[in-house]
Amino acid sequence: MDIEQFRKAGYAAIDRICDYFHSLEKLPVISKVEPGYLRKLIPDEAPEQGEDFTKIAEDVEKMILPGLTRWQHPSFFAYFPTACTFEGILGDLYSSSLSNPGFNWSASPACTELEVITMDWAAKLLGLSPAFYNSSEVGGGVIQVSASDSVLVAVVAARSRFQRDHPDAKVEDMVIYATTQTHSLAQKAALVLSLQLRTIEVSSEDQYALQGSSLRAALEEDAGLGRKPFILIATVGTTSSGAVDNVPEIAAVLKDHPDVWLHIDAAWAGVAFSCPEYREQLYLPEINESAASICANFHKWGLVNFDCSAMWVRDRKLLTDALDYTPLYLRTKQGDEGTAIDYRNWHLGLGRRFRSIKLWFVLRSYGITGFQRHIRKTIDMNKIFVKLVQESKVLTLFTEPSLALTVFRITPQEGGENFSAEALSDLNARFFKVVSARDDIMLTQTSLNGDICIRFAVGSARTEERHIKQAYEIIEQEAAKVIEAWRQHQP
Repeated sequence: MDIEQFRKAGYAAIDRICDYFHSLEKLPVISKVEPGYLRKLIPDEAPEQGEDFTKIAEDVEKMILPGLTRWQHPSFFAYFPTACTFEGILGDLYSSSLSNPGFNWSASPACTELEVITMDWAAKLLGLSPAFYNSSEVGGGVIQVSASDSVLVAVVAARSRFQRDHPDAKVEDMVIYATTQTHSLAQKAALVLSLQLRTIEVSSEDQYALQGSSLRAALEEDAGLGRKPFILIATVGTTSSGAVDNVPEIAAVLKDHPDVWLHIDAAWAGVAFSCPEYREQLYLPEINESAASICANFHKWGLVNFDCSAMWVRDRKLLTDALDYTPLYLRTKQGDEGTAIDYRNWHLGLGRRFRSIKLWFVLRSYGITGFQRHIRKTIDMNKIFVKLVQESKVLTLFTEPSLALTVFRITPQEGGENFSAEALSDLNARFFKVVSARDDIMLTQTSLNGDICIRFAVGSARTEERHIKQAYEIIEQEAAKVIEAWRQHQP
């Protein structure tokens, strides 16, 4: 493809993308293809001779689009949102056109320097302490692929620090701390690094959030057993219910255990720090004072297309001490002199994508007020859903709503007292199976200490009040049908 062919194909691609988003609301949320559908449509081998790109682009519409779950659909309320803005799309286009591995400053100075600057922009947007700014030259921020990568890097750095301070410590005695509501990233980090993981129980009475007393009890027990906890992954906005671990109490306990690194996983809820009215309830002041590292995914609720997981550390040297390996072919004048950041020492890989350009595009295009408006709007949309659930005769809230997330259950008000906890979980599992068979809405289920319930997460920039009300009508109608069917089959 030459320049003019690319120009023509590029114009056509933008037109197709615009047409797709223009019709998005009319498309099904969930793909109805069966596993293996694509193998029936695509040959077993690449073509011997090159094909015309117009035919290739047509096959995207014929073969690929039918197999997509539409995460940006206004009726997508599953998992957590995956951001997709036109600014982000254009950022990825520019990033791809300026392809380079960006592993150090000299590989492309603009790539490193834009990330340094935009991560400080993002830190200021979220109200993080200046200790986390790159401009502090002590702490700093870096864009990772995902929150799982951020946790893995934090665990590696925390392990290195602990082994430096306790050279006689045995790796088999070292323990990662998380809770029973921590994302699976904690388990994966332990698995990858062959470390022990302790999950501390959290209760419904505490809204599934870790409390200081539970942490202290675990630390005391492990001290008696000779175990060495070296990092705690605390969560601001858990996946199942949006719970916020009690950071003030956690920080108070860890003052007596300075060897334990406090990592804050705010992958979903972290972007809500951008709105000052939510900072206290999300414990931002205590995080600023006590956290060693923090992660917030702009590619979830934060308007930046995947991938853009923002990670900040209080002491960058702890990262580079753990991850720096510099053979001669990677040495540079700037690196040797310490005049520029080499981001290859801030993550596990060597090469890295030019992600900061799309963060730059989004923050410039939306501005702080536009970004805040998006966060507030989606929270307000969730409040509409909460009010409808509270007025329902077949639905109840299972936990306190958390920002733009609601967890609810089918709980019949008439005769509901005759349902055991097990029966209610079975009823909700049946409901989820029924609603999942539809293609005009998508939800996810979860289990909170054994109780099956349903999650409703608002986050798409395209979701309006009418979509919330339509979703509620579908949910209530299907719930009523499931309850009636259940009753008819009871002896």
